[in-house]
Amino acid sequence: MDVVAGCRAFLAVATRGSFTAGAASVRIPQSVASRRVAALEAHLGGRLLERSSRTVAVTSLGRDLLPTARRLVDLADTLVADAERARRRPVRCGVPDTLDLAALARFAARTAHVVDPVPLPRARRVEAVRDRDLPVALVPVPADEAEWTTPLGVAARPGVVRAHAVRLATLRRGRTRGSEAPRRCWLLPEDDVPHVRDVLVRAAEAAGLQPVQVGVAPTPVAALARVLDGDDLVLATRAQARAWGLDWRPLAGPDLVRGLAVLAGRDEDARRLRAQFAGAVADLCEEA
Repeated sequence: MDVVAGCRAFLAVATRGSFTAGAASVRIPQSVASRRVAALEAHLGGRLLERSSRTVAVTSLGRDLLPTARRLVDLADTLVADAERARRRPVRCGVPDTLDLAALARFAARTAHVVDPVPLPRARRVEAVRDRDLPVALVPVPADEAEWTTPLGVAARPGVVRAHAVRLATLRRGRTRGSEAPRRCWLLPEDDVPHVRDVLVRAAEAAGLQPVQVGVAPTPVAALARVLDGDDLVLATRAQARAWGLDWRPLAGPDLVRGLAVLAGRDEDARRLRAQFAGAVADLCEEA
């Protein structure tokens, strides 16, 4: 039997001295309250209430068990409240540290604040999940393994690039004037992964660029500073370029994408992120 439901009905009837009033107080029919109390009495092996045509009195056994019944009902109510709070507790999710404050705030709002984005460098996100510092994170993966993908192009100061699409060959040292340093294409630490970095390096070599002309910036700020200070380019998404006030152009080749997938310590957390907030994650990945 449901002991908690029986105790709840018993307490309600005992407190109000009536099955009718007690049942109404816990929003159940009088017949249901009567059955629940009878089942509890059978379970406990004794009468808890003395019934008459007009009144209900608590028996000696009932008086002895009232405090315990009350504690049991209170604990059951606390359990339900704790479960509700746990369901609503924000899930901390590692996200790329290239996201600005506005993008993070939009993501939190789109998930009704159930997902709390934690910006971290790429390698730290993986470690945080493996070390159980975070339950879930978005991590970079090749396009064929990704759950969300975003095209990568190059961003530059307004006016630096006029072509519709950028060819890496335009960065060759021979295209610069005098003794100027060669123009560079910078990768963010987020994209320092083989399926992006190695493809870009091979394409740069094929285009006749010097090895130094493709490099990984130590931080996103360092990459952006290089671009704002001259004619260098940075590999980025269109949304990133827009947020940074830069012009964005696709690469004439190769086709590069930033792919992200869910990494979680528990399958339950991964399923929840995918099932409930896939749209919000997709929007976030566009801006990462």
